[in-house]
Amino acid sequence: MTKSSNLGYPRIGEKREWKKALEQYWKGNISEQELQTELEKLRLYDLKKQKDLGIDLIPVGDFSLYDHVLDTAVMFGLIPERFQQQDENSLHTYFDIARGNKNAVASEMTKWFNTNYHYIVPEVSSDSEPKLVENRLLPYFLEAKEKLDITGKPVLLGPVSLLKLSKGFEDKDFERLVEKLVPLYIQVLQQLEKAGAEWVQIDEPILATTLTKDEINVFKNVYQSIDRKLSSLNVLLQTYFESIDYYEEVVSLPVAGIGLDFVHDQGANLEAIKNFGFPAEKTLAAGVINGRNIWKDDLSASLTLLETLRSFVNEDRLIVQPSCSLLHVPVTVETESELDPQLKNALAFADQKLEEIKLLTEGLNKGRKTVEEKLTFQAECREQLWQSEIRNNTDVQKEVEFWKGVEPTREQHFSERQSIHQNFFNLPLLPTTTIGSLPQTTEIRQGRLKWRRGDWTDTDYQSFIEANMREWIARQEEIGLDVLIHGEFERNDMVEFFGEKLEGFAFTKYAWVQSYGSRCVKPPIIYGDVALTEPMTVKEISYAQSLTKKPVKGMLTGPITILNWSFVREDISEFDVTKQIALALQKEIRALEENHIHMIQVDEPALREGLPLKPKKQQQYLDEAVYAFKLATSSVKNETQIHTHMCYSEFGEIMHTLDALDADVISIEAARSHGELIADFEKQSYEKGIGLGVYDIHSPRVPEAEEMEKYILRALNVLDPRQFWVNPDCGLKTRGVSETTEALTNMVKAAHNIRLEIEQKLQSSKG
Repeated sequence: MTKSSNLGYPRIGEKREWKKALEQYWKGNISEQELQTELEKLRLYDLKKQKDLGIDLIPVGDFSLYDHVLDTAVMFGLIPERFQQQDENSLHTYFDIARGNKNAVASEMTKWFNTNYHYIVPEVSSDSEPKLVENRLLPYFLEAKEKLDITGKPVLLGPVSLLKLSKGFEDKDFERLVEKLVPLYIQVLQQLEKAGAEWVQIDEPILATTLTKDEINVFKNVYQSIDRKLSSLNVLLQTYFESIDYYEEVVSLPVAGIGLDFVHDQGANLEAIKNFGFPAEKTLAAGVINGRNIWKDDLSASLTLLETLRSFVNEDRLIVQPSCSLLHVPVTVETESELDPQLKNALAFADQKLEEIKLLTEGLNKGRKTVEEKLTFQAECREQLWQSEIRNNTDVQKEVEFWKGVEPTREQHFSERQSIHQNFFNLPLLPTTTIGSLPQTTEIRQGRLKWRRGDWTDTDYQSFIEANMREWIARQEEIGLDVLIHGEFERNDMVEFFGEKLEGFAFTKYAWVQSYGSRCVKPPIIYGDVALTEPMTVKEISYAQSLTKKPVKGMLTGPITILNWSFVREDISEFDVTKQIALALQKEIRALEENHIHMIQVDEPALREGLPLKPKKQQQYLDEAVYAFKLATSSVKNETQIHTHMCYSEFGEIMHTLDALDADVISIEAARSHGELIADFEKQSYEKGIGLGVYDIHSPRVPEAEEMEKYILRALNVLDPRQFWVNPDCGLKTRGVSETTEALTNMVKAAHNIRLEIEQKLQSSKG
């Protein structure tokens, strides 16, 4: 019989219970024991749901207190040196690595492949000596077995992917470090085997990237070593997010099963099976339900795919599962009582995806006719939305058609704009600014809640927002910032805010997903054509500008980020959706200019995260991203200065794309990876304005001015002072008022000190 399986379940809870418990612990309001008790309740509830849905192979150990990559690194003693004086197995050490403390900066954070999830980058030196600190999977396995009678499938990030996602060692030491890890993995697996585990899922998502033949040989050595030490435990080697290049070598590895993504592989995995077959002695875990989007599946097509796969794989050796962990989708549609019924009927979150998996498994085992009625109903739900009038705006479609074949460009070259901007804004060397948001205090969140539930009128709420803007414009002037921001107090989320004001978007109440740590986002749903009906930001930004003579930046979220941080319709191309968003932003920028806002930041923090994993697919994506950004921004006046911001990604390999955006100033997260990013500028020239974040806003730690001066001076080794801006590495929404004020004061002091040094040198050279 074919079995059903899940790769991973959302850890946050139906109403973010996980987030709330964590943050209460960090604030000192609950003890460690109380935290663990709350999270155990959540874990068991989620496991029971999967059991009640009838899933055969239920993952355990996919749960995390912060991040699964960090979990794996800590389990094997890969603790950054600056935290090694602490108890390596304590919760304090674990959270300090992720969040930093007053004495040490947190580890770097970056995107998990091409998703919006962020992982903590393990720090591994060439002479690291990993050790098994604790088998974190064993308690989770025993918990499920003893309390719910579930023989779970432990989930573990594999040794090759773990090291490929790490930093700090030389390439020549990679294979030697992997060899050090393998005996520790074997210990973990043997303990699970002894405890009664039947299957273990070892995630090796790095196999979906482009690897060398030597790296594939490392996989062979690793899994041969593991296989020799196990007797009854079945290893499922799991890949996702793309196809695998070395198909024949991978399916020949000595493991019991291979997990493949048949959703995001664009048919390549299926083609490989057709061309080369599949080993008769192995199990194929087929990821046929999209684990990264929220639309109901075309179950008839998926069942046909599974029937095709069954012609290559014995039905007893076929597993039906999602394409990847369901970490990337919300928990359940059932809590969304306020959605339009037509839209709601077309949605499938984690629980509904598991129901789809169970239905497909039943269709394979009992025959298509036994599930035909349910398949037909699902198809009708999809079709009703797909064909509805709310999806089609002919004016938008005509405008997109008009721009086909037209290349958007700025009227003047950057070198000409640069002098215009200097005269227009008259900013000093090393101008200081912030990225966009200011602290969203409890008072601000409560005020927004009062307005949304009708306790406050629109006038009450607007007065409240304006009062916060007045307070913070004055505070920014007192701190001494050169370019100010309005603070975004009226905004809930940098994508959701804009989606609420654009046609074609829908919003949920509880459809949260984890972005990093306890930070959860509620992505909008793009279900129809996107259109702007009235200005979105002009009122607040114009008011803020009226309070000061210093420039106040207009703050917008860019088209690629809005696309990548939303759940996107699948009936037209993503590029067409992006162009629709860009044209809406183009109109908003025009409205800002008409209201005398001439410094406008169009943020693209998610530009790189959408980059395809396969190099051959990347250039098209980057070209489309550049086109969309320029479509939104290139029609501005010459005196208007366009800024953008990007964060938590590797940028060196796409430096040409950053330049092609033709933004006048780009700010990039750099506090956690400052040296690496500066090295990129040493290798490649960049003439436009650049702000490399000089302190990490995701840590509660407040750096001294002297520390930030070192960051600035390091950057000025390769950048001209006339192009360098000084700013934090991201928005300040999650930080407190006092720490924000102190950190920005130190930042301005650092910039002022370096500015004085430069000016004195210039005076001396003239003298």
